[in-house]
Amino acid sequence: MAENGLDYSTLFNRGLPAPAAPWEGHPRYNFIGGHSDPDMVPTEEFIESAARVFRGDPRNISMYNFSGGPQGILPLRQFLVDKLAEHRGIHTTIDDVLITSGSGQGIELINEILLEEGDTVIVEAFSFSGALGNLRRRKVNIVAVELDQDGMRMDYLAQLLEDLRNKGVRPKYIYTIPTLQNPTGTVLTMERRWRLLDLSQEYGVPIFEDECYADLIFEGEYENAIRSLDDANRVLHIGSFSKTLGPGTRLGYVVASWEVMSRLLSRKGDGGTGVMDQMIVGDYFTNHYENHILEMRSALQRKCDTLSSALRESFGPSVEFVVPRGGMYLWVKLPDGVDSRNLAGPALREGIAFNPGPEWSADPDAAASYIRLCFALPSEQEIWEGIEKLADVFRREGALP
Repeated sequence: MAENGLDYSTLFNRGLPAPAAPWEGHPRYNFIGGHSDPDMVPTEEFIESAARVFRGDPRNISMYNFSGGPQGILPLRQFLVDKLAEHRGIHTTIDDVLITSGSGQGIELINEILLEEGDTVIVEAFSFSGALGNLRRRKVNIVAVELDQDGMRMDYLAQLLEDLRNKGVRPKYIYTIPTLQNPTGTVLTMERRWRLLDLSQEYGVPIFEDECYADLIFEGEYENAIRSLDDANRVLHIGSFSKTLGPGTRLGYVVASWEVMSRLLSRKGDGGTGVMDQMIVGDYFTNHYENHILEMRSALQRKCDTLSSALRESFGPSVEFVVPRGGMYLWVKLPDGVDSRNLAGPALREGIAFNPGPEWSADPDAAASYIRLCFALPSEQEIWEGIEKLADVFRREGALP
Protein backbone atom coordinates (compact mmCIF):
# COMPACT_ATOMS: atom_id res chain seq x y z
CA MET A 1 0.00 0.00 0.00
CA ALA A 2 1.29 3.49 -0.85
CA GLU A 3 2.35 5.63 2.10
CA ASN A 4 -0.70 7.86 1.80
CA GLY A 5 -3.05 5.12 0.65
CA LEU A 6 -6.33 4.34 2.39
CA ASP A 7 -6.26 1.34 4.74
CA TYR A 8 -9.49 -0.52 4.00
CA SER A 9 -8.84 -3.09 6.72
CA THR A 10 -10.44 -0.72 9.23
CA LEU A 11 -13.54 -0.36 7.03
CA PHE A 12 -14.40 -3.91 6.01
CA ASN A 13 -17.51 -5.57 7.40
CA ARG A 14 -16.39 -7.46 10.50
CA GLY A 15 -18.39 -10.51 9.42
CA LEU A 16 -16.47 -11.09 6.20
CA PRO A 17 -14.81 -14.47 5.60
CA ALA A 18 -11.05 -14.69 5.09
CA PRO A 19 -9.81 -12.92 1.92
CA ALA A 20 -9.55 -14.92 -1.28
CA ALA A 21 -6.14 -15.93 -2.54
CA PRO A 22 -5.00 -14.74 -5.98
CA TRP A 23 -6.05 -17.09 -8.76
CA GLU A 24 -3.15 -19.23 -9.96
CA GLY A 25 -4.80 -20.92 -12.90
CA HIS A 26 -6.46 -24.30 -13.37
CA PRO A 27 -4.65 -27.46 -12.30
CA ARG A 28 -3.74 -29.96 -14.99
CA TYR A 29 -5.92 -32.67 -13.46
CA ASN A 30 -9.09 -30.85 -12.43
CA PHE A 31 -11.65 -32.99 -10.59
CA ILE A 32 -13.43 -30.20 -8.69
CA GLY A 33 -16.80 -28.46 -8.80
CA GLY A 34 -19.19 -28.79 -11.71
CA HIS A 35 -17.09 -28.10 -14.78
CA SER A 36 -18.53 -29.54 -17.97
CA ASP A 37 -17.02 -31.42 -20.91
CA PRO A 38 -15.39 -28.90 -23.29
CA ASP A 39 -15.76 -31.31 -26.19
CA MET A 40 -19.52 -31.16 -25.75
CA VAL A 41 -19.83 -27.37 -26.13
CA PRO A 42 -21.86 -26.88 -29.36
CA THR A 43 -19.82 -23.95 -30.67
CA GLU A 44 -21.06 -23.97 -34.27
CA GLU A 45 -24.67 -24.34 -33.22
CA PHE A 46 -24.22 -21.47 -30.72
CA ILE A 47 -22.95 -19.31 -33.57
CA GLU A 48 -26.01 -20.21 -35.64
CA SER A 49 -28.33 -19.46 -32.72
CA ALA A 50 -26.59 -16.16 -32.05
CA ALA A 51 -26.99 -15.15 -35.70
CA ARG A 52 -30.72 -15.89 -35.56
CA VAL A 53 -31.50 -14.13 -32.29
CA PHE A 54 -29.42 -11.04 -33.07
CA ARG A 55 -31.57 -10.47 -36.16
CA GLY A 56 -34.47 -9.96 -33.75
CA ASP A 57 -35.69 -6.88 -31.94
CA PRO A 58 -32.72 -4.72 -30.80
CA ARG A 59 -34.72 -3.60 -27.79
CA ASN A 60 -33.79 -6.92 -26.16
CA ILE A 61 -30.32 -5.41 -25.81
CA SER A 62 -31.11 -1.71 -25.47
CA MET A 63 -33.73 -2.11 -22.72
CA TYR A 64 -33.98 -3.83 -19.35
CA ASN A 65 -36.24 -6.89 -19.48
CA PHE A 66 -37.84 -6.09 -22.86
CA SER A 67 -39.03 -9.55 -23.86
CA GLY A 68 -40.78 -11.22 -20.96
CA GLY A 69 -40.14 -8.75 -18.18
CA PRO A 70 -38.02 -9.42 -15.09
CA GLN A 71 -38.74 -13.18 -15.08
CA GLY A 72 -36.69 -13.75 -18.24
CA ILE A 73 -37.19 -13.87 -21.99
CA LEU A 74 -40.25 -15.71 -23.20
CA PRO A 75 -38.63 -18.25 -25.59
CA LEU A 76 -36.35 -19.63 -22.85
CA ARG A 77 -39.17 -19.80 -20.31
CA GLN A 78 -41.41 -21.55 -22.85
CA PHE A 79 -38.66 -24.07 -23.60
CA LEU A 80 -38.44 -24.81 -19.88
CA VAL A 81 -42.20 -25.23 -19.57
CA ASP A 82 -42.15 -27.77 -22.41
CA LYS A 83 -39.02 -29.59 -21.19
CA LEU A 84 -40.21 -29.85 -17.60
CA ALA A 85 -43.53 -31.29 -18.75
CA GLU A 86 -41.94 -33.90 -21.03
CA HIS A 87 -38.90 -34.90 -18.99
CA ARG A 88 -39.76 -34.15 -15.35
CA GLY A 89 -43.55 -34.47 -15.28
CA ILE A 90 -43.97 -30.87 -14.10
CA HIS A 91 -46.92 -29.08 -15.66
CA THR A 92 -46.52 -25.35 -15.19
CA THR A 93 -46.75 -22.06 -17.12
CA ILE A 94 -44.28 -19.35 -18.04
CA ASP A 95 -45.77 -17.25 -15.22
CA ASP A 96 -44.30 -19.70 -12.69
CA VAL A 97 -40.76 -19.67 -14.16
CA LEU A 98 -37.99 -17.26 -13.20
CA ILE A 99 -34.67 -17.26 -15.07
CA THR A 100 -31.74 -16.70 -12.71
CA SER A 101 -28.01 -16.10 -13.06
CA GLY A 102 -27.21 -19.72 -12.25
CA SER A 103 -29.03 -21.95 -9.80
CA GLY A 104 -26.92 -20.45 -7.03
CA GLN A 105 -28.86 -17.23 -7.42
CA GLY A 106 -32.07 -19.25 -7.10
CA ILE A 107 -30.83 -20.64 -3.79
CA GLU A 108 -29.81 -17.16 -2.68
CA LEU A 109 -33.19 -15.65 -3.57
CA ILE A 110 -35.22 -18.37 -1.87
CA ASN A 111 -33.11 -18.03 1.26
CA GLU A 112 -33.46 -14.27 1.09
CA ILE A 113 -37.25 -14.37 1.21
CA LEU A 114 -37.64 -17.24 3.70
CA LEU A 115 -34.77 -17.22 6.18
CA GLU A 116 -33.79 -15.15 9.18
CA GLU A 117 -30.93 -15.69 11.59
CA GLY A 118 -31.78 -18.49 13.99
CA ASP A 119 -34.24 -20.25 11.68
CA THR A 120 -34.03 -24.01 11.20
CA VAL A 121 -33.53 -25.77 7.87
CA ILE A 122 -33.42 -29.52 7.18
CA VAL A 123 -30.83 -30.81 4.70
CA GLU A 124 -29.38 -34.12 3.61
CA ALA A 125 -26.35 -35.14 5.66
CA PHE A 126 -24.11 -34.82 2.59
CA SER A 127 -25.18 -31.93 0.38
CA PHE A 128 -24.21 -29.20 -2.07
CA SER A 129 -21.38 -27.14 -0.62
CA GLY A 130 -22.77 -23.88 -2.04
CA ALA A 131 -26.14 -24.37 -0.36
CA LEU A 132 -24.54 -25.31 2.96
CA GLY A 133 -22.23 -22.30 2.82
CA ASN A 134 -25.16 -19.98 2.15
CA LEU A 135 -27.02 -21.32 5.18
CA ARG A 136 -23.98 -20.98 7.43
CA ARG A 137 -23.44 -17.37 6.40
CA ARG A 138 -27.03 -16.65 7.37
CA LYS A 139 -26.47 -18.23 10.81
CA VAL A 140 -29.26 -20.72 10.29
CA ASN A 141 -29.61 -23.91 12.33
CA ILE A 142 -28.80 -26.78 9.97
CA VAL A 143 -30.34 -30.14 10.86
CA ALA A 144 -29.23 -33.12 8.79
CA VAL A 145 -31.00 -36.31 7.71
CA GLU A 146 -29.05 -39.46 6.89
CA LEU A 147 -28.92 -40.88 3.36
CA ASP A 148 -28.68 -44.43 2.08
CA GLN A 149 -28.50 -45.92 -1.41
CA ASP A 150 -32.07 -44.73 -2.09
CA GLY A 151 -31.58 -41.14 -0.97
CA MET A 152 -32.86 -39.32 2.10
CA ARG A 153 -34.12 -41.66 4.85
CA MET A 154 -37.81 -40.92 5.39
CA ASP A 155 -37.91 -42.71 8.76
CA TYR A 156 -35.16 -40.41 10.03
CA LEU A 157 -36.90 -37.37 8.57
CA ALA A 158 -40.24 -38.26 10.18
CA GLN A 159 -38.63 -38.64 13.59
CA LEU A 160 -36.69 -35.42 13.18
CA LEU A 161 -39.79 -33.44 12.23
CA GLU A 162 -41.66 -34.84 15.23
CA ASP A 163 -38.79 -34.00 17.58
CA LEU A 164 -38.60 -30.45 16.25
CA ARG A 165 -42.37 -29.97 16.58
CA ASN A 166 -42.19 -31.14 20.19
CA LYS A 167 -39.62 -28.39 20.75
CA GLY A 168 -41.86 -25.80 19.11
CA VAL A 169 -39.63 -25.54 16.03
CA ARG A 170 -41.08 -25.37 12.52
CA PRO A 171 -38.31 -25.66 9.88
CA LYS A 172 -38.47 -23.19 7.04
CA TYR A 173 -37.90 -25.90 4.44
CA ILE A 174 -36.50 -29.34 3.65
CA TYR A 175 -33.70 -28.97 1.11
CA THR A 176 -33.21 -32.04 -1.05
CA ILE A 177 -31.38 -32.99 -4.23
CA PRO A 178 -33.53 -36.03 -5.05
CA THR A 179 -32.24 -36.87 -8.52
CA LEU A 180 -28.49 -37.56 -8.77
CA GLN A 181 -27.91 -36.22 -5.31
CA ASN A 182 -24.86 -34.00 -4.93
CA PRO A 183 -22.40 -35.38 -3.87
CA THR A 184 -23.55 -38.99 -3.38
CA GLY A 185 -25.21 -39.54 -6.78
CA THR A 186 -28.20 -41.32 -5.23
CA VAL A 187 -31.73 -41.10 -6.64
CA LEU A 188 -34.66 -40.82 -4.25
CA THR A 189 -37.20 -43.58 -4.92
CA MET A 190 -40.76 -42.71 -5.94
CA GLU A 191 -42.06 -44.21 -2.72
CA ARG A 192 -39.89 -41.85 -0.74
CA ARG A 193 -40.86 -38.88 -2.91
CA TRP A 194 -44.51 -39.49 -2.08
CA ARG A 195 -43.65 -39.96 1.59
CA LEU A 196 -41.72 -36.68 1.60
CA LEU A 197 -44.79 -34.88 0.27
CA ASP A 198 -46.93 -36.48 2.98
CA LEU A 199 -44.50 -35.30 5.67
CA SER A 200 -44.44 -31.83 4.15
CA GLN A 201 -48.20 -31.65 4.44
CA GLU A 202 -48.35 -33.16 7.92
CA TYR A 203 -45.80 -30.78 9.41
CA GLY A 204 -46.42 -27.71 7.25
CA VAL A 205 -42.85 -27.56 5.95
CA PRO A 206 -42.15 -26.78 2.27
CA ILE A 207 -39.79 -28.85 0.14
CA PHE A 208 -36.94 -27.08 -1.63
CA GLU A 209 -36.16 -29.38 -4.59
CA ASP A 210 -32.82 -28.85 -6.35
CA GLU A 211 -32.64 -30.71 -9.67
CA CYS A 212 -29.52 -29.21 -11.21
CA TYR A 213 -28.19 -32.60 -12.35
CA ALA A 214 -31.44 -34.39 -13.19
CA ASP A 215 -31.03 -34.04 -16.97
CA LEU A 216 -27.80 -36.04 -16.77
CA ILE A 217 -29.34 -39.39 -15.79
CA PHE A 218 -27.82 -42.04 -18.03
CA GLU A 219 -30.92 -44.13 -18.66
CA GLY A 220 -33.93 -42.90 -20.61
CA GLU A 221 -36.67 -43.37 -18.00
CA TYR A 222 -36.33 -42.15 -14.44
CA GLU A 223 -38.25 -40.82 -11.47
CA ASN A 224 -40.39 -37.72 -11.95
CA ALA A 225 -39.60 -34.58 -10.00
CA ILE A 226 -41.22 -34.12 -6.61
CA ARG A 227 -42.77 -30.92 -7.94
CA SER A 228 -44.67 -33.04 -10.49
CA LEU A 229 -46.46 -34.84 -7.63
CA ASP A 230 -47.38 -31.67 -5.79
CA ASP A 231 -50.95 -30.40 -5.98
CA ALA A 232 -50.83 -28.04 -2.99
CA ASN A 233 -47.95 -25.62 -3.60
CA ARG A 234 -45.58 -27.42 -1.23
CA VAL A 235 -42.53 -27.64 -3.52
CA LEU A 236 -40.11 -24.95 -4.64
CA HIS A 237 -38.12 -26.25 -7.62
CA ILE A 238 -34.82 -25.06 -9.07
CA GLY A 239 -32.66 -26.26 -11.94
CA SER A 240 -29.71 -25.21 -14.06
CA PHE A 241 -28.32 -24.97 -17.58
CA SER A 242 -24.76 -25.02 -16.24
CA LYS A 243 -24.61 -28.80 -16.11
CA THR A 244 -26.15 -29.49 -19.52
CA LEU A 245 -24.18 -26.78 -21.36
CA GLY A 246 -21.47 -25.46 -19.05
CA PRO A 247 -21.15 -23.14 -16.06
CA GLY A 248 -20.00 -20.30 -18.32
CA THR A 249 -23.62 -19.77 -19.37
CA ARG A 250 -24.61 -18.72 -15.81
CA LEU A 251 -28.26 -19.63 -16.28
CA GLY A 252 -30.63 -21.35 -13.88
CA TYR A 253 -34.30 -21.19 -13.03
CA VAL A 254 -36.88 -21.31 -10.25
CA VAL A 255 -40.39 -22.76 -10.53
CA ALA A 256 -42.76 -21.32 -7.94
CA SER A 257 -46.29 -20.00 -7.52
CA TRP A 258 -46.95 -16.27 -7.89
CA GLU A 259 -47.24 -15.90 -4.11
CA VAL A 260 -43.57 -16.87 -3.90
CA MET A 261 -42.52 -15.55 -7.32
CA SER A 262 -43.63 -12.02 -6.49
CA ARG A 263 -41.37 -12.02 -3.43
CA LEU A 264 -38.45 -13.48 -5.38
CA LEU A 265 -38.76 -10.69 -7.93
CA SER A 266 -38.79 -8.09 -5.16
CA ARG A 267 -35.32 -9.31 -4.08
CA LYS A 268 -33.80 -9.90 -7.54
CA GLY A 269 -32.26 -6.49 -7.85
CA ASP A 270 -29.81 -7.21 -10.68
CA GLY A 271 -31.67 -5.61 -13.57
CA GLY A 272 -32.35 -9.03 -15.06
CA THR A 273 -30.27 -12.07 -15.94
CA GLY A 274 -27.97 -11.57 -18.97
CA VAL A 275 -30.25 -11.49 -21.99
CA MET A 276 -27.71 -12.58 -24.63
CA ASP A 277 -27.12 -15.88 -22.83
CA GLN A 278 -30.87 -16.34 -22.50
CA MET A 279 -31.56 -15.71 -26.17
CA ILE A 280 -28.80 -17.97 -27.47
CA VAL A 281 -29.52 -20.84 -25.08
CA GLY A 282 -33.25 -20.53 -25.64
CA ASP A 283 -32.83 -20.79 -29.41
CA TYR A 284 -30.24 -23.57 -29.23
CA PHE A 285 -32.19 -25.79 -26.86
CA THR A 286 -35.49 -25.21 -28.64
CA ASN A 287 -33.89 -26.66 -31.77
CA HIS A 288 -31.35 -29.15 -30.40
CA TYR A 289 -32.15 -30.20 -26.84
CA GLU A 290 -33.01 -33.86 -27.44
CA ASN A 291 -29.89 -34.67 -29.46
CA HIS A 292 -27.68 -32.58 -27.21
CA ILE A 293 -28.73 -34.23 -23.97
CA LEU A 294 -28.40 -37.75 -25.40
CA GLU A 295 -24.85 -36.99 -26.55
CA MET A 296 -24.01 -35.37 -23.21
CA ARG A 297 -25.26 -38.38 -21.25
CA SER A 298 -23.31 -40.79 -23.44
CA ALA A 299 -20.07 -38.82 -23.06
CA LEU A 300 -20.47 -38.53 -19.29
CA GLN A 301 -21.22 -42.22 -18.92
CA ARG A 302 -17.98 -43.07 -20.73
CA LYS A 303 -16.03 -40.80 -18.41
CA CYS A 304 -17.81 -42.20 -15.37
CA ASP A 305 -16.81 -45.70 -16.43
CA THR A 306 -13.24 -44.49 -17.01
CA LEU A 307 -12.98 -42.90 -13.56
CA SER A 308 -14.44 -46.00 -11.91
CA SER A 309 -11.91 -48.22 -13.67
CA ALA A 310 -9.03 -45.87 -12.86
CA LEU A 311 -9.96 -45.82 -9.17
CA ARG A 312 -10.14 -49.61 -9.02
CA GLU A 313 -6.77 -49.97 -10.74
CA SER A 314 -4.84 -47.30 -8.83
CA PHE A 315 -6.54 -47.41 -5.42
CA GLY A 316 -7.72 -51.03 -5.32
CA PRO A 317 -9.82 -52.07 -2.32
CA SER A 318 -8.59 -49.12 -0.26
CA VAL A 319 -11.49 -46.96 -1.47
CA GLU A 320 -15.24 -47.49 -1.71
CA PHE A 321 -17.72 -45.89 -4.09
CA VAL A 322 -21.00 -46.61 -5.82
CA VAL A 323 -21.24 -45.97 -9.56
CA PRO A 324 -24.16 -43.52 -9.94
CA ARG A 325 -27.00 -43.66 -12.44
CA GLY A 326 -25.82 -40.38 -13.96
CA GLY A 327 -24.29 -37.01 -13.21
CA MET A 328 -20.65 -35.99 -13.34
CA TYR A 329 -19.08 -36.92 -10.00
CA LEU A 330 -18.19 -39.82 -7.73
CA TRP A 331 -18.34 -39.75 -3.91
CA VAL A 332 -15.36 -41.79 -2.79
CA LYS A 333 -14.76 -43.20 0.71
CA LEU A 334 -11.13 -43.35 1.86
CA PRO A 335 -9.95 -45.55 4.73
CA ASP A 336 -11.27 -44.62 8.18
CA GLY A 337 -9.07 -42.16 9.99
CA VAL A 338 -7.93 -40.37 6.82
CA ASP A 339 -8.72 -36.64 6.69
CA SER A 340 -9.04 -35.55 3.08
CA ARG A 341 -8.51 -31.92 4.08
CA ASN A 342 -4.88 -32.77 4.77
CA LEU A 343 -4.44 -34.25 1.29
CA ALA A 344 -5.78 -31.42 -0.85
CA GLY A 345 -2.61 -29.31 -0.59
CA PRO A 346 -0.12 -32.08 -1.44
CA ALA A 347 -2.30 -33.15 -4.38
CA LEU A 348 -2.58 -29.61 -5.72
CA ARG A 349 1.18 -29.23 -5.65
CA GLU A 350 1.24 -32.17 -8.07
CA GLY A 351 -1.34 -30.48 -10.30
CA ILE A 352 -4.35 -32.47 -9.05
CA ALA A 353 -7.46 -30.83 -7.60
CA PHE A 354 -10.33 -32.58 -5.83
CA ASN A 355 -13.05 -31.57 -3.36
CA PRO A 356 -12.45 -32.70 0.23
CA GLY A 357 -15.56 -34.32 1.67
CA PRO A 358 -16.08 -31.94 4.61
CA GLU A 359 -16.98 -29.12 2.21
CA TRP A 360 -20.02 -31.18 1.16
CA SER A 361 -21.31 -32.22 4.58
CA ALA A 362 -23.62 -30.67 7.17
CA ASP A 363 -21.20 -32.10 9.74
CA PRO A 364 -17.76 -31.55 8.19
CA ASP A 365 -15.97 -34.05 10.41
CA ALA A 366 -18.43 -36.79 9.43
CA ALA A 367 -17.14 -36.57 5.85
CA ALA A 368 -13.44 -36.26 6.64
CA SER A 369 -12.62 -39.55 4.91
CA TYR A 370 -14.54 -38.74 1.71
CA ILE A 371 -13.54 -36.98 -1.50
CA ARG A 372 -15.68 -35.78 -4.40
CA LEU A 373 -14.31 -36.27 -7.91
CA CYS A 374 -15.93 -34.53 -10.88
CA PHE A 375 -15.14 -36.38 -14.10
CA ALA A 376 -16.74 -34.12 -16.73
CA LEU A 377 -13.84 -31.78 -17.52
CA PRO A 378 -10.73 -34.00 -17.88
CA SER A 379 -10.28 -36.20 -20.93
CA GLU A 380 -10.32 -39.96 -20.44
CA GLN A 381 -6.54 -39.98 -20.74
CA GLU A 382 -6.26 -37.23 -18.11
CA ILE A 383 -8.56 -39.20 -15.81
CA TRP A 384 -6.27 -42.24 -15.99
CA GLU A 385 -3.15 -40.16 -15.44
CA GLY A 386 -4.64 -37.95 -12.75
CA ILE A 387 -6.01 -40.81 -10.66
CA GLU A 388 -2.72 -42.72 -10.85
CA LYS A 389 -0.86 -39.64 -9.64
CA LEU A 390 -3.48 -38.99 -6.95
CA ALA A 391 -3.01 -42.50 -5.56
CA ASP A 392 0.75 -41.90 -5.49
CA VAL A 393 0.23 -38.68 -3.52
CA PHE A 394 -2.11 -40.37 -1.05
CA ARG A 395 0.35 -43.21 -0.47
CA ARG A 396 3.23 -40.78 0.02
CA GLU A 397 1.12 -38.93 2.59
CA GLY A 398 0.28 -42.14 4.45
CA ALA A 399 -3.40 -42.15 3.50
CA LEU A 400 -3.21 -45.49 1.65
CA PRO A 401 -1.35 -48.70 2.41
